[in-house]
Amino acid sequence: MTDISHDRLLIIDFGSQVTQLIARRLRELNVYCEIHPFNNVDFTFLNEFNPKAVILSGGPSSVTKNDSPRAPKELFGMGIPLLGICYGQQVMMHQLGGKVETGHGTAEFGRAYVSQNSNQLNILEGWFESGDEQVWMSHGDHVSEIADGFEVYGTSPNAPFAITADTNRNFYAVQFHPEVHHTPNGAKLYENFIKIAGFTGDWTMGAYREQAIASIKETVGDNQVICGLSGGVDSSVAAVLLHEAIGDQLTCVFVDHGLLRMGEAEEVVTMFRDHYNMKLIHADEQELFLGQLDGQSDPETKRKIIGKLFIDVFDKYAKPIGAKFLAQGTLYPDVIESVSFSGGPSVTIKSHHNVGGLPEKMDMALVEPLRELFKDEVRELGRELGLPSSFVGRHPFPGPGLAIRCPGEITREKLEILRKADAVYIDQIRKHNLYDDIWQAFVAILPVRTVGVMGDGRTYDFACALRAVTSVDGMTADYYPFSHEFLGETATRIINEVEGINRVTYDITSKPPGTIEWE
Repeated sequence: MTDISHDRLLIIDFGSQVTQLIARRLRELNVYCEIHPFNNVDFTFLNEFNPKAVILSGGPSSVTKNDSPRAPKELFGMGIPLLGICYGQQVMMHQLGGKVETGHGTAEFGRAYVSQNSNQLNILEGWFESGDEQVWMSHGDHVSEIADGFEVYGTSPNAPFAITADTNRNFYAVQFHPEVHHTPNGAKLYENFIKIAGFTGDWTMGAYREQAIASIKETVGDNQVICGLSGGVDSSVAAVLLHEAIGDQLTCVFVDHGLLRMGEAEEVVTMFRDHYNMKLIHADEQELFLGQLDGQSDPETKRKIIGKLFIDVFDKYAKPIGAKFLAQGTLYPDVIESVSFSGGPSVTIKSHHNVGGLPEKMDMALVEPLRELFKDEVRELGRELGLPSSFVGRHPFPGPGLAIRCPGEITREKLEILRKADAVYIDQIRKHNLYDDIWQAFVAILPVRTVGVMGDGRTYDFACALRAVTSVDGMTADYYPFSHEFLGETATRIINEVEGINRVTYDITSKPPGTIEWE
């Protein structure tokens, strides 16, 4: 979706799990940027892309190893501003004549505090106004000697070169990650960098919409497209965007797989058939999915079964209409947890049902117009497209549905218990006017039974866990701080109203180290 009318910033991806957060920060500043893997960026690419500035991302490798990623050497002679982050800093120092070492007790992971050197630096405008700055560190190697022309502008206890710069060349390098929310003032650093580089901030979601529509039309041509519609924010926005681009060439397929929330099927079908006048197939495939999932307990097995069955169903409904493309609402957090978005060395956390390509037997190509967006950006795009606020503001709901909120063996009984408990929980959240304050909330039914007492009798029923998190982009998350009164009231309602549950817990794990979902 490159538009040459916009000044462009290039992010060279060395495999960090949070590279896309850099892009997100820049988009918040209305700067057009693209992420490209280090192994695709050479001198020819740089000349053709013609970036106004370049950011070097973090990554899991060590520059002390000969086969570790490098930036093209021509980059440093282009006369444009450069910003190196974590591994990106180490690459800059290493390639420009500095020194990077492994070990020696200078690794840092998590929160750290950077102190300002006496020298002033333009990229640090608005920093250190109230003393040391909190940052987020994640490095084992460290710079032990800076390259010629660089000076030190900030230090942390285990990073003596936490902030370095060569102001004559507008080269900047930091050991921490300014893109994550645990670096509270990180956005200001990016703002200063793009100001130094001369960006005007003319990239908007309206512009993204226009370019996405143009790209869809060019890709699809006059062919038929089916869209996997789950009813969540992602697939809903993708469907409306596609419909705006290609109209009646689009057929949405809503798969009712028996793993939906209470009343979800009716709500989705009504909205898209009645309000958007889209061609919609309501595929009732509950027996197919539940039959294959019956007795399955391994989370990866569940995901792969569901992913395969989705493809089988889409293939089934695509053939009669001759569809040549399958559209999905895949987002970047799905991608980066499943495969390396960039082709770089990022680590797979878990597979997602809608990521990883299509089987060869399927005579369709993928269309994923939201693949590089985060959830908040998708919501912004949804508002741009005029979707109702009730859909734009919905909590994320995974494609595999309740299957991944049922750790251990899946049974129809457990799914029904889970569905009822989840409905009570969300009702509680809405009654207390907390829904819009929470990124995602759900109940997980645990693979254990516990002894309880109800009335004068003994019960032996399932335990469940409530989950609610706050987040902006889905890449990091904190648990929502419910009051004890709310938790007590909710637990009482679930136990009283949902047969099969006699114990309720609350999950207070952040992401990382946990994921948002339970499987």
